[in-house]
Amino acid sequence: MLVAVTALTLTASGCVTVHGEREVIPAATEAEASRALKGFLTAYNEADRTNDPAADADRVAGPLGAIDQAGLRARRALAPDGNRAHVPLKLTDVEFAVPKMAGWPKFFVADTDSDRDVDGDARKDTRWLFVFTKAGPDAGWKAAYLTVLSPDEVPELRTDDDGLATPVALDTDDLTVPPGKLGERYTTYLAEGGRGFAEGPHTTGWRGERERGASRPGLARQYVDQPLEGGAHAPVGLRAQDGGALVFFSTRHFEKQTVAPGRDLKLEPAVRALLRGDAKQSVTLEHTSNQAVHVPPRSTPGSGVAILSRIQGLTGAKGE
Repeated sequence: MLVAVTALTLTASGCVTVHGEREVIPAATEAEASRALKGFLTAYNEADRTNDPAADADRVAGPLGAIDQAGLRARRALAPDGNRAHVPLKLTDVEFAVPKMAGWPKFFVADTDSDRDVDGDARKDTRWLFVFTKAGPDAGWKAAYLTVLSPDEVPELRTDDDGLATPVALDTDDLTVPPGKLGERYTTYLAEGGRGFAEGPHTTGWRGERERGASRPGLARQYVDQPLEGGAHAPVGLRAQDGGALVFFSTRHFEKQTVAPGRDLKLEPAVRALLRGDAKQSVTLEHTSNQAVHVPPRSTPGSGVAILSRIQGLTGAKGE
């Protein structure tokens, strides 16, 4: 659904001033959202072609920015002459979900079809959802979240008569988990287990993988998880038709690998490219992750938060 552009009625003086920090207005016009997506895509493709973090540094933020920039730094260290395997990313069939909101930051979601999938194949057809944020009236739009879902997994969003989406307050109490608490609840769940999240590869599956890999002959792993909640890492959400919400939130995950005396750590090239310190006996890997979840309404008891997608990237490494 393409958001309708709401025209402003001119006053007798011939102009009108709308204050985005006070008035409830669309976060962006369709033309503005289109320019933001196009600008990001152009910068992203140039960065991917050249392995240059500076090429799209002003077009990304939040968890996507952290993953993108660290990945480019690692690739530039390994291939300073550029990416010989570069194929330009193309995004088509774009639908914008733009909320009507007051204050800053503002955001909107671009639901796109990429050329990285196979349309019509139930197993390989995907939609790429980007969350763009704008910190203030003089700031630019930046892509902060990326989610990849099958077409059937994209929740149907609630819209008004103008086609505008409904933002969800971070402290709302009509969902099973307030959006502002998702990072804290998720990281606690990963460490301790419990209820609140539906079973799946990013909940029960991930906890199982960690338990199986925690201690192997000659290698021990330890995990620490942290919510990311400030600035461009802040959660954002839109109300779904079922009364729940589609929410995007960010987390950071540390994995410390320690080898027994006399054994060598096996580090991948990307890890070595981002490594600080000398990994003699241990290395701590830092990953940034962004999640897209469906949070059910509180009126549906027993329903857990469903993690629809999780994209994680290596953003740092420290040796000891």
